[in-house]
Amino acid sequence: MLFNSYVFLLAFLPTALVLHGLVARAAPAWRLPLLVVLSFVFYGWWDVRFVPLLAGSILVNWLVARAFERTGSRWLIPAAIAGNLALLGVFKYVDFFADLANLIPGLGAPRLGLALPLGISFFTFHHIMYLSDLRAGRAPAFGLVKYALYIAFFPQVLAGPLVRWSEIMHQFDERPYARADAAERFARGLVLLAVGLAKKVFLGDPLAAYVNPVFQAAAQGRAIGSGEAWQAALGFTFQIYFDFSGYTDMALGIALMFGLVLPQNFDVPYRATSLQDFWRRWHMTLSRFLRDYLYIPMGGNRRGLPRQVGALFATMALGGLWHGAGLTFLAWGSLHGAGLGAGILARRARLRIPAPVGWALTSLFVVLTWVLFRASSFDAALAIYKGLAGLTPGGTAFKWRAIAAAALVATLGPTAWAAVHRLPPRRSLAIGVALLFVLVLLKIGDDANYEFIYFQF
Repeated sequence: MLFNSYVFLLAFLPTALVLHGLVARAAPAWRLPLLVVLSFVFYGWWDVRFVPLLAGSILVNWLVARAFERTGSRWLIPAAIAGNLALLGVFKYVDFFADLANLIPGLGAPRLGLALPLGISFFTFHHIMYLSDLRAGRAPAFGLVKYALYIAFFPQVLAGPLVRWSEIMHQFDERPYARADAAERFARGLVLLAVGLAKKVFLGDPLAAYVNPVFQAAAQGRAIGSGEAWQAALGFTFQIYFDFSGYTDMALGIALMFGLVLPQNFDVPYRATSLQDFWRRWHMTLSRFLRDYLYIPMGGNRRGLPRQVGALFATMALGGLWHGAGLTFLAWGSLHGAGLGAGILARRARLRIPAPVGWALTSLFVVLTWVLFRASSFDAALAIYKGLAGLTPGGTAFKWRAIAAAALVATLGPTAWAAVHRLPPRRSLAIGVALLFVLVLLKIGDDANYEFIYFQF
């Protein structure tokens, strides 16, 4: 079920909150098992066929962790990580590699055509983070219920944020409604939910009408004029931000209503003055994962400049491929890796770029590379790039109103997380949030209800 759907907002979430509140007060020992059950109900609502996959991955990885604690065998963890990646590869990348193989004349590699289980990339990365830290001696062993909740907790199982065990496991032992600030935390969670919904429904979704028709036309081979191209490129730049950051705000808000604090995932990324700064602000939990579990193990900045630049390029290329099984995603990640490498070389050369110039260059780079991320093929991306460069005639009309509103909020406004935690508790604020929530519900019922973009990853 979608966070922006009536079945979630008016049925599942209220029921879950009531059950959780009753159990937390009357039978605290059953609170975590209840959250596990609710998480599996939420996950199974999409496609019940994949519930055994999620449950099986949790059980197998937990058993591996227990076996490692008992035996200390060093091969267990690498084998389990390889198994997790192999499972991800079967569902997500087998057909991609089959298509690559079929570029060789006469090969005829078969395609499996498997459905992609929602959230498999995210819960696979959670397994990898925990197992890696367990092998390194940084993580302790946990019971099955706690581990299952860490992996499957429903606000973040489908699209993140990527939560480290050290950020949440200790919170499972707390009694959230016994805290002095329990009511305030619940209220702030509710505000985050409403604001995240509003970002998705009022800012992100309207841009789909600016973006989708242009990219579809490009995919069909039609020439794209300059106005259309810039409309689509800028529109998608802000659409994906409000879609994904809106989802994250909702996830953080829902978790807070259940007494759990998840890590912030966005920090006004379109204010970044360098590409390095951008990745410190955009999908922050993924950036930390790539840094700590790919870049540093590859050598990071400890083994000379060539190794550092190469590790950074490889990390971002793999990060691009993680987003989607396609060469356009690989190219998108590779370009960001090359851009980050160029930034390292510029800093080594002590080249100082004024902040306004850095912001302009970074923004242009991000907008242009988003085209590859969104396009269905290189040919479609090329059609957009030709339009951006003014190489195709006609099509100068440019729809700007929704883009302008989104750009102002994305670049000038604070993050929802920062704003919600700065606002003092007031009755007027409660009334305003209630009205906003009603408007969101009316908008959801009136318009097309778009799925979250990051669900496909």
